[in-house]
Amino acid sequence: MTPYVPEKRDAHTATLIDNKLYILGGYAGKYAKTDAGKDFFYLDVSVPFNTQHLLWKDLSSINTVPSHESAASVNGGENNNTLFLYGGTSTTEMDLVYTFNPQSNSWSAPVITGSTPIKKSGLTGIVDQNGKMYLWSGGYAKVYINDLLILDTKTLIWGQGSTIGGPIARMYYGATLLSDSSTIIYMGGYNGIELAVSQVYLYDTINNNWSVKATAGTIPSVRDGFSVVLGLDGQRAIIFGGTATINDDNLTPEDSLYELNVINFEWRIPKISGNIPKSRMYHKANLIGKYMVISFGVGYDRLIESDILLLDISNVDEYIWTNDFYPPSPPTPPTPPLPPTSSSKVSSQSATSSSDIQSATPNTTPMVGAVLGSLFSGVVLSSMVFFLYRWNKNRHIGDDNLQAERNIYNHGQEIVQPLENEDITNHVSMSTPAPIVKQNDDRLTLHELKQEIQDLRQIIVQNNGQSTSSMRN
Repeated sequence: MTPYVPEKRDAHTATLIDNKLYILGGYAGKYAKTDAGKDFFYLDVSVPFNTQHLLWKDLSSINTVPSHESAASVNGGENNNTLFLYGGTSTTEMDLVYTFNPQSNSWSAPVITGSTPIKKSGLTGIVDQNGKMYLWSGGYAKVYINDLLILDTKTLIWGQGSTIGGPIARMYYGATLLSDSSTIIYMGGYNGIELAVSQVYLYDTINNNWSVKATAGTIPSVRDGFSVVLGLDGQRAIIFGGTATINDDNLTPEDSLYELNVINFEWRIPKISGNIPKSRMYHKANLIGKYMVISFGVGYDRLIESDILLLDISNVDEYIWTNDFYPPSPPTPPTPPLPPTSSSKVSSQSATSSSDIQSATPNTTPMVGAVLGSLFSGVVLSSMVFFLYRWNKNRHIGDDNLQAERNIYNHGQEIVQPLENEDITNHVSMSTPAPIVKQNDDRLTLHELKQEIQDLRQIIVQNNGQSTSSMRN
C-alpha cells in the first residue's frame, strides 16, 4: 500500500490530542494537485519516528468541514480531548465552530449559546486549564477586528473579554499560554505592516485585564507569520520563523530563532547545533515532549527538508535540530506497597493461628489447669512414693542398727558383772520383747504405706476425672 503523502501547505491548523498531531486545512498554492483545504490527517507521536520517513494517517474521507485556511484550533471539552475549530477563510459557507471527536472519528457543528460573534481568520487560539478558548483579534473582510472572544468549550457558551489597555488589532501574531496557566503573551503580527516584538502584551485571564512589557536584549526584527511555544522550564518563550516584509520574504536562519525570558523580558539568540534548517513562515509549532515540532509552512524546499522540523529544547544551554523523535516516557506508576517480610508473615500466621485456636476453643484455662494439675499430682505422687520408700528403707536400717546396738548393749551387759541384787530372769525378759515390738512396727508401717499409696491413687483418679471433664467442657 502506497503511504499517504499530503500536499505541502501553510495557514493550516495543528492540534495535539492523545499523542496524535492532527493537521487540518491550509493553502497549498494554485498549482496544488488536490484541495489542501479539505485535507485532514495526523501523525502518531506516541512512537519514535524519523522526519525523513513520516507515516501520516489520512482521515480526509471522514472530514465534513468545508475547505478552508487560516482558522484557529485547540483541544478542549470536558476531558480536553475534543478538537475545536473556529473561523477561517473559505470560498463556501461554513459554520462558525466545528468539533472533532477522536474517539468516534466524527465531526459535528455544536450549538453554542450566547451572543454569536463574527467569523475571523488569521488568529491564534489559546485554551486555558478550564477549557476556555481565547480568540483575540484577527481579520474579517479585510478589516482588522479588535475584540476578544471567549468560548467555554465545556458549557458551549460564548463570552467576551476586555480589550482595554490591549494592543492594536492585527493578524498572524504569535501567542502562547504562560506557565501560571492564567496569562497569555501576545507579540508581533501584521496590520498593514509587520509589527515589532520589542513590546509584548500580557492578558490576565482571571482578572480580565491587559498589561504591556518592554523587552531588552537581542531583540528580533519585526515579523508576522511566526510561531511561539513555551520552554520546558516555563521561563522562556521560543519563537521561530516568520517574515519581516510585506512580500513574504523569508528570514535568514540567523534571524529565525530567538527566546524571550518571561521573567525579566530579555531576548537572546540561543546556542544551536545540528543541521540548521531554512526559516519558515505561516507554519505551526507544537510542544511535544522535549521537542518544538514545526509543521509545514512557506520557505523550504521539500526535496531537501522534511515537512516536519524537530528542535530539541531539553537543554537550555544548547538547542539541537534533529531528525529523530522519541516520545516522552509514560508517567511513573505509583510504587506498590512492599510485600510483608518473613517475620511479619510469621507474626501474621501466628496471630491467625492463635485467633483460630481461640475461636475454636473459647476458654483454654480449664484444660491448661487440668494438665498442670495432672503433672503436679504425678510429681507429688512420685515424690511421696520415693520419700516413703526412702523412709521405710531408713526405718529398716534404723531398726537393724537399733537391734545391733541393743545386741551390743545386751552383750555388754552380759560381760558386765550384774549388780548385787539384780534379777537375771527379769533382765532377760526385759530385753527379749524388742524383736517382737520391731516386727509389730514393721507390719504397721507397711500397712500404713499401702494405705497412703491407695489414697494417693484415689486422688490422682479424681484429678484425672476433673481434667477430662474440663477438657470436654
